[in-house]
Amino acid sequence: MERPKRTMVKAIIWNLNGLLVMSLVGYAMTGSAGIGGVMAVVNTAIGLSLYVLYERVWSRISWGRVNA
Repeated sequence: MERPKRTMVKAIIWNLNGLLVMSLVGYAMTGSAGIGGVMAVVNTAIGLSLYVLYERVWSRISWGRVNA
């Protein structure tokens, strides 16, 4: 099983990457760095919350695991 701290670190790194990509996409779509940034922050906040929940649920499911 994975510890909650590891899940959180993975989620933060993943979402920092997403924040950068969404900022660039938002800027490209709107032509505004401010609007693109707001879109990215909202998306990251929602995505981070859902990702942590998703990982914690899957950490409790034993299906597909191999005991080493």
